Amino acid sequence: MSTPRRRGWLALLGLLLILGGAACAMMVRSAGGISVRDIRFAGKDGTVMSALLYVPAAATPAARAPGILAVHGYINSRETQDGFSIEFARRGYVVLALDQTGHGYSGGKAFSNGFGGPDGLNYLRSLPMVDRDQIGLEGHSMGGWTVLAAAAAMPDSYRAIVLEGSSTGAPYAKDGSATWPRNLALVYSTYDEFSKIMWGVDRAIDVNGSAKLKSVFGTDQTIIAGKLYGSVAAGTARVLYQPVTTHPGDHISTAAIGRATDWFAQTLKGGTPRPASDQIWYWKEIATGVSLIGFVLLVLGSFDLLVRTAAFAPLRATPIAASATRDGRWRRGFWLSLLVPALLFYPCFIAVYLLVPATVLLPQTVTTQVAVWALASAVAGLALQRFGPRVVTSVASPWAPAIGIALATSAVAYLAVFAVDRLFGTDLRFWIIAVKWPDARQWSIALVYVVPITLAFLGTQRGVIGLTVTGDSTARSYRNAVLAMAGGIIGMTGLIYAAFFATGTLVTGFDPLTTVIALQFVAVLPIIAMVAIFAWRRTGGHRAGALLTGVLVTLYVVAGTATQG
Repeated sequence: MSTPRRRGWLALLGLLLILGGAACAMMVRSAGGISVRDIRFAGKDGTVMSALLYVPAAATPAARAPGILAVHGYINSRETQDGFSIEFARRGYVVLALDQTGHGYSGGKAFSNGFGGPDGLNYLRSLPMVDRDQIGLEGHSMGGWTVLAAAAAMPDSYRAIVLEGSSTGAPYAKDGSATWPRNLALVYSTYDEFSKIMWGVDRAIDVNGSAKLKSVFGTDQTIIAGKLYGSVAAGTARVLYQPVTTHPGDHISTAAIGRATDWFAQTLKGGTPRPASDQIWYWKEIATGVSLIGFVLLVLGSFDLLVRTAAFAPLRATPIAASATRDGRWRRGFWLSLLVPALLFYPCFIAVYLLVPATVLLPQTVTTQVAVWALASAVAGLALQRFGPRVVTSVASPWAPAIGIALATSAVAYLAVFAVDRLFGTDLRFWIIAVKWPDARQWSIALVYVVPITLAFLGTQRGVIGLTVTGDSTARSYRNAVLAMAGGIIGMTGLIYAAFFATGTLVTGFDPLTTVIALQFVAVLPIIAMVAIFAWRRTGGHRAGALLTGVLVTLYVVAGTATQG
């Protein structure tokens, strides 16, 4: 048997990827002498607001620079706007990338205080290196409503605005007109999932014919994408851009980001001219994506090292596959494991949204949705277990060391996340998937949700282990687990988006938010399945792996979503 020292390479590699990726991300952010600071400031009623402040080297009190308030969308955080923030700062703008109220590290409840927009604009204007006469506003999705709230509260305090995948008017913003907001660029992708809610059209590609948008552009004709309407000097300029991507795809679209930089180049004075094609933000995204991979490897490597220590010796056991062959009982179990979570996904998410309001006890709607869906899937799987293979373990893993190794492994992984947050000022992310260090409020919220989510994984991972087959190779064991746990969600999401890209119509347009949320689980569920098999191969049971994923998934969801209660 290899010694723990020799087997420590997986944890070491994970740690190196985490730190190396974060260091590279910091270098991309600060390219050209840009300073990036994690700040807090007091908002309305003393609400603590969080933001990342990007300050170009040339921006000083003696040589003030234009400023931009950049805001993320619902259930995201300030780092989601990094692509925009980096490119704005490279063009000489001071950028305040805000956490909305109830998001990230900002206090208060989601949707409160104008989403935090007026507070953000007021703070940006107070900075000594910012030219108050040259302020831009940019927001994605609900971040658009955030900056519109700022524009409505302080109508003379900005010069131009970019709405990325957002809208004026209902449901959460002031109605737009030919004169308000000032100098508007709408970047609305051809495959935006929220076109019906935002602009009243079934297909995003048809937004140029939206009656609501026509009123904002001051015309009764179909709007021509790329054509300038109104006057920049008069503050009535309007333009529509339609990059070929989705609503969340705006964050990783060079076209969507480039359109925003171009608009501010036209409407704000004092920036540094750069062509829209001159972008480097994606290197930061790749770097934090590498860190995210490193996080998974660190989790696996730490578990592997810990289970070999004397403290966790009672967990070590030889795994015994549940089935001798892939007979009819095995196949039924496999398909039930694959299909049940996908079939329950929309019903559970919609039921929670309609029937379970956020409260002090259950303060995060999305986390409640995830917990209910996970529990419903586990209960359904256990109820249908008689149709599948019998779960066999060499021993029943003792609870105390199983809980201990789950907590110890999570602690090691999140200490690395804490180090990245403090040393490099970033989280571990790729696109909409992000592992963040929770703040004090989020740690307390996690204590509420960790029990139901972990109970759910104790059930679902028992079912996954029940699909192991005698004689399977290591690779096949992992593949079967991934397919069983994630195949349904992957298949469902793939079909939805295949139809969307083919027709322009979202078949789940009745709930586009849940559709977008599902994208995360296309990546998260395979990782959970791999952790389950990895832990089973070292402990012979499902408990340690289920407890570990229960803790990690709870922290992942709680730190990355909105707090309403």
